[in-house]
Amino acid sequence: MCYDISFSSNIQLISDYLPDLVVDPQLNFDFDMAIHVMAQAYRKYPVMINDGGTYKLMPFEWGVIADYMNTPEKIKQSRQYMCNAQSEKIINDKKSFWRRIRAKRCLIPVTGIYEHREIKGWKNKVPYFIHLKDRPMFCIPGLYHYSPIPDVETGEIKGTFTLITRSANSVMKQIHNGGPNVFRMPMFLPKELEFKWLQPDLTDEGIQEVLDFEMPSEQLDYWPVFTIRSTKPRPDSKEKTAPYEWPNLPPLGIDESTEQKNLFS
Repeated sequence: MCYDISFSSNIQLISDYLPDLVVDPQLNFDFDMAIHVMAQAYRKYPVMINDGGTYKLMPFEWGVIADYMNTPEKIKQSRQYMCNAQSEKIINDKKSFWRRIRAKRCLIPVTGIYEHREIKGWKNKVPYFIHLKDRPMFCIPGLYHYSPIPDVETGEIKGTFTLITRSANSVMKQIHNGGPNVFRMPMFLPKELEFKWLQPDLTDEGIQEVLDFEMPSEQLDYWPVFTIRSTKPRPDSKEKTAPYEWPNLPPLGIDESTEQKNLFS
């Protein structure tokens, strides 16, 4: 799945991407900290929606709070599983919560995402930074929903969102090659399908047409980076998205190594 995204720019890049975008006055987002955003930190993140014909940039928290999470205990127990939505369930699974909120569509602006690769014989997974070629920013389609209960501290009715994933293309299968949700990737779309996703009158057939798109592997650029989920600084002092040369890292498609690597023990 995709639990790590990056936005290494500023709000002007988002405003230029979508004409007539209205920025919510409550948006107070630290773009300097957005080079790595983790899903289950449940931080607010700028998300685009179509609200009655007006494109708005809203501060929503990553991780949907569904209607059945009607107590703080249920939210704590179940929200962790609501950060990604499988594309296959949005139209075709009539029991899925994602189908129920399919009209609440949003776009998540990013400059790239991170995914982790397993290598046999290595204790730690190797993170990769992935982005679309020739596009300084792109948007991942998602769904949003407002919490059924107010925040216990602020009384706020939170806007929350999930990021949509699909089966991986050939390159992403080699990167996201392990774990309980192996061989999946975020929905990457051409710009025209991103905007189509926000059309308020989109039919189920139209939704499915968007979800059926698979980004060709040759449209992706990717490289290994230093660990992103550690407070330990990079040995080369470069930023998180910069390429990192792991000693004896086998090429993609070869996932066995006779030499165990653990830089963090």
